[in-house]
Amino acid sequence: MLRQYELVDLVKSYDPDADEDALNRAYVFAMKKHSGQFRTSGDPYWSHPVEVAGILTKFRLDSSSIIAALLHDTVEDTDTTVDEVRSLFGDQVATLVDGLTKLATIEHKSGNSKQAENFRKLLLAMSDDIRVLFIKLADRLHNMRTLHYCPEDKRARIAKETLDIYAPLAERIGMQEVKDELEEIAFAELYKEAHDSIVARLNFLREQGSNIIEKIIKELAKDMEDNNIEATVTGREKSPYSIWRKMQQKNASFEQLSDIMAFRICVEDISACYQALGVIHSKYHMVPRRFKDYISTPKPNGYQSIHTGVIGPENVRIEVQIRTYQMHEIAEKGVAAHWAYKQGQKTEGSNFRWIRELLEILEQADNPEEFLENTKLEMYNDQVFCFTPKGDLIGLPRGSTPVDFAYAVHSKVGDTCVGAKINGEIAPLRTVLQNGDQVDILTSKSQHPSVEWDRFVVTGKAKAAIRRYLRVTKREQFVTLGKEILERLFKGENLELSDKVLVGVMQNFNAETIDDIYAKVGEGLVTGWDVLRAAYPAYKQSKVSKVVESLTVPFKKKKKDPLKIKGLIEGMAVNFGKCCHPLPGDKIVGIVTTGKGVTVHKRDCKMLQKFDNQPERWLDIDWGDETITELHTARIKVMLANEPGALGDLSNQIAKAGANITNLNIVNRMLNFYELLIDIDVKDVAHLETIIQSLHSSKMVRSVVRIME
Repeated sequence: MLRQYELVDLVKSYDPDADEDALNRAYVFAMKKHSGQFRTSGDPYWSHPVEVAGILTKFRLDSSSIIAALLHDTVEDTDTTVDEVRSLFGDQVATLVDGLTKLATIEHKSGNSKQAENFRKLLLAMSDDIRVLFIKLADRLHNMRTLHYCPEDKRARIAKETLDIYAPLAERIGMQEVKDELEEIAFAELYKEAHDSIVARLNFLREQGSNIIEKIIKELAKDMEDNNIEATVTGREKSPYSIWRKMQQKNASFEQLSDIMAFRICVEDISACYQALGVIHSKYHMVPRRFKDYISTPKPNGYQSIHTGVIGPENVRIEVQIRTYQMHEIAEKGVAAHWAYKQGQKTEGSNFRWIRELLEILEQADNPEEFLENTKLEMYNDQVFCFTPKGDLIGLPRGSTPVDFAYAVHSKVGDTCVGAKINGEIAPLRTVLQNGDQVDILTSKSQHPSVEWDRFVVTGKAKAAIRRYLRVTKREQFVTLGKEILERLFKGENLELSDKVLVGVMQNFNAETIDDIYAKVGEGLVTGWDVLRAAYPAYKQSKVSKVVESLTVPFKKKKKDPLKIKGLIEGMAVNFGKCCHPLPGDKIVGIVTTGKGVTVHKRDCKMLQKFDNQPERWLDIDWGDETITELHTARIKVMLANEPGALGDLSNQIAKAGANITNLNIVNRMLNFYELLIDIDVKDVAHLETIIQSLHSSKMVRSVVRIME
């Protein structure tokens, strides 16, 4: 553990103007405040903030950050207040400490909810000052170094949280050393057998190859020297976690990986980087698809380097990384390596695009858990790089689509996206983008996010924006429906329904606005009678049978507004199961889902097995007797001849039958036939049967069946 004078000397070694008096006072303050407290290791608690401060000195952080590190637990774990910190050490330190202090008001919440709330506060704090994140990562790193002292169940939770959140955050700001150590400790805790197996294999390779790394370093250094390139060559094995992750991603064995050993060539300038690359590629065989140029196209966290895989010296597959010395320092220490702090300067985290995107997710998420889920999606950045028509670079996770790209450009672009041109050609919105694609988003003011988008987008920002729009739209529908229900009920009972009446009962239903009451009635969470009795407690129900009839079948009086499903209470939201695609004419059953109303399934749907032990959620329902005007989606599987005009003939047959194709997917391609899954909008089962019979009569169609799972 660092002594007081040792810590001060470390800070003064890179920042001669550091406030020595404040550093000394903070060290003593932390010791006194944490006096009598101990860690699970048995060490005095104040040793932890001292070690956190020591970690930060390796990144040459300013004295305000070091002082905040010394005090970061005082507000949470002692009787210290933020105001006290401010009066003793100034506004900057107080703001940093406050940003690091966990929420004391959420102790009663579940573990996931607490984690989400804490991370939400951390994000808001680091958006004001990125140094909050530096200190938090150092805090987590020291806690991970002492993880083995914690109880087993707590170790697993902390390790998972580290892999899910803090290691990706360290990667996002380029703190490679911190990221690697966090991942290594967490990996050893969560996947001990896999970790030990990989370590054993690495040890075996090391024994077999004895000094193979030294031999390769010597050979690469000679290659540089022979070509008059001044360079420093180093080599290392990749970490067990990075090896394991690659094995999972590629579904490959340890022996199949080509880049277990990585070698780094550091040179003076960028031109020397490309000279070195030319030497390597001219002498050694390049491994296909193993070349990446992060110098011309840096990663979002500022990382720059050239990566190439070759069959190198000693006939061994290796990865070679080529970069300048400055790039190397940034690669190892990230943002902290070139962050200049001046007295009074505000170091805003919102200058970083990825933090701005996380803040947008925060604004759009419905609850902390959804925010945390979408944030995790946003932080895992195995990236592809695409360009706007103006040449601006957009980094996205692999698997991203034009819709993800549109939201990355701007939320309004995403919301109004109707199509996309990829490399000059119109492409479907669910197309997976590739490295180097130029994407031109087509927009329309009349367009809105679709529920279908949520099924194929992969970025947290896109998912959060789409879900927020759908949530708002659904609420508007519930408000309209709830208002109609209450107006009909109150009018039928000759009672007044006014804003004044509803304001008086808002507290009864935990509602903040009148629209909240309407929405709860429309969603089926509250009945119209509940509201009426609350508004008029002395009212006695007189015409029970009439009222019940009006609530159960309210639309019979209005031919223009027919009830489609028998057996449902008025106002319950109705969804149709995507698993079985029920159609009018099928025998159906309803399953009550909290907050979502009723989902309609076919009686023979396999998904119903999940609800065998929950009979209270089953509703006996049937289709209404009124004329059907609404269309429903059905799915068919067609075996179609692989001949010119076959697909056109198929679509013509469906169109002639008065139906519309909404989705078509080729699931199997054979020499003479295509197997297609087709979604079509039809009125009912009879309409679908007519279409199937029509398709059977076509010479191009080998077989056609309805798909119900």
